Amino acid sequence: MSQRIAPAAPVTAEPQLTHVNQQGSAHMVDISGKGITQREAVASGFIHLLPATLSCLRQNQLKKGDALAVARIAAIQAAKQTSLLIPLCHPLPLTSVAVEIELTDQPDTGARITATCRTTGQTGVEMEALTAVSVGCLTIYDMCKAIDPQMQIDQIYLQAKIGGKRDFSRSSADGTSQG
Repeated sequence: MSQRIAPAAPVTAEPQLTHVNQQGSAHMVDISGKGITQREAVASGFIHLLPATLSCLRQNQLKKGDALAVARIAAIQAAKQTSLLIPLCHPLPLTSVAVEIELTDQPDTGARITATCRTTGQTGVEMEALTAVSVGCLTIYDMCKAIDPQMQIDQIYLQAKIGGKRDFSRSSADGTSQG
């Protein structure tokens, strides 16, 4: 990220669901009164792989081709299509989508995907970052399923967001926010 994310502000009031109106019906939030600000969100997820699958990914030996390149492009495309996939998301003019894929065998064997999405607008890009990570993991699954039916996708979460009413930063994957 280009700038350090401040700790999350403590929540003092009972949270309100913004996508539910007074009658309890789902609706798209009206953002017309919100200010335009720079917004950024970072999300990550992990796909557990067998050691042999990890080796195939590292050496680009899958019959379907370069799974890491395809997963990166799929993640970027997914971020751009989030409003088509999640009904109440606003379509956003993304200014940047960066996807990193780290292959690791410590402490778990697999791939960690991290997506950073940016926009200048009236609503945040958390859903775009989360969608990018999810589809990136699913793409690796699709490309490796013939050799590794034991894969498991988990640990998909928002790491941080800046812009809007309050910033948020997670100190770890356990759900604890800083502040």
